[in-house]
Amino acid sequence: MTRFCALCFFFLGSFFANSQKAILKKKSAVQDSIKKEAFIKHIGNGYFPTKFFDFDLRYLIKYNQYEALRTGLGGITSDEFSKKLKINSYLVYGFRDHRFKYSIGGGYRLAEKTNTWLNLSYTDDLIETGSSAFLTDKRLFQFFEPRLLNISLFHKHITKAIALEHQLGPKLSLQSKFATSKIDPTYNYNFIVNNKAFSQFNISTSVVALQWSPFNIIASKEEGKKELKETFPKFTLQYTKGFKNVFKSDFNFYKIDFKLIHNFVYHDQSSSELTLVSGIAQGNTPLTHLYHAYPNNINKESVMRRFSVAGITSFETMYFNEFFSDKFTTIQFKHRLKPFDISLRFKPELVLITRYAIGDMQNPDQHENINFSSLEKGYTESGLELNKLFFGFGLSFTYRYGAYHLPNLSDNIALKFTFNVTL
Repeated sequence: MTRFCALCFFFLGSFFANSQKAILKKKSAVQDSIKKEAFIKHIGNGYFPTKFFDFDLRYLIKYNQYEALRTGLGGITSDEFSKKLKINSYLVYGFRDHRFKYSIGGGYRLAEKTNTWLNLSYTDDLIETGSSAFLTDKRLFQFFEPRLLNISLFHKHITKAIALEHQLGPKLSLQSKFATSKIDPTYNYNFIVNNKAFSQFNISTSVVALQWSPFNIIASKEEGKKELKETFPKFTLQYTKGFKNVFKSDFNFYKIDFKLIHNFVYHDQSSSELTLVSGIAQGNTPLTHLYHAYPNNINKESVMRRFSVAGITSFETMYFNEFFSDKFTTIQFKHRLKPFDISLRFKPELVLITRYAIGDMQNPDQHENINFSSLEKGYTESGLELNKLFFGFGLSFTYRYGAYHLPNLSDNIALKFTFNVTL
């Protein structure tokens, strides 16, 4: 009887020991899977994570027409460093202009429940002339930025800024910023105000942006955690005011910008995307702070010499610096067909695209030494993309037609690579 009990205890002990090992092994595998998923998510967002600091992959290497090769390091502190305090900075060097650019900043979380942050920054860098960003835009990372390769109009800026971001609720977010900037265009440009020419100028602006996502919800995750599940449509409204004589600012102006993004997902794995962006600038607004329609075509003689990489939301047949506006609207529609199920690894996608832009310039004579047209007649292009043919690469064909159709047929055609990688 004693031997029997001993054998029972032995087998039960072995069973529980093996069960405990299996549970620990399964738990370890789950933890490894979670860590791997988190690592891939970081890389997809453009960060290489370490314990206390996440390196920003956007600053490693880039190329443009002004700096040529641009390389450097940057990043932001992680939650392991602090959940209330964040420090972010970067340092880059341009090999053609032989100049360092940098930014240093930080933020302090005032309230966790509403994700309220107060941020400060000092930046000495370049910005593309005519580009317009929304404060509420989510971080966008691409392994390489195709438009950047061919941009030629930049302006230097030294900017000091203080900003506040606040989540009013799951459906509404608010961001505001006050900034002072010293602007120095890298190209020959004069802005004429009251018969006075400004080749360099100071600008002080206050910006308020609201983003409304009416169908956002709070979703529960594992371990009782909750996260914001973002949905479409998204509406963004932004107001910018330029103040004269505030911190030596030179101009009074205001801008109102609006953006709508909506995705339609169908049961047959096809989808559509509609993007509308509109803006208006009034007052003495220099070209640096006006609008282009995100052109992505270079001025070269033949289609193949213009062969490059297509952007995500850019006009592929519109030439760089061809149009500038102080009021404009762009509409882009993409329809993604169900992927072609050729094999397990080879599933190319066909995307049909149409883009339209219209705009105007009230006082083009204020902008000296640079030639451009307005978009008052309406600009139209359509085309298609065949994506994911080989290691994320595909092909894009776009045709320019309508009021701004060019006499030479080949000048209306853009043939390019596409690049799509999903992590």
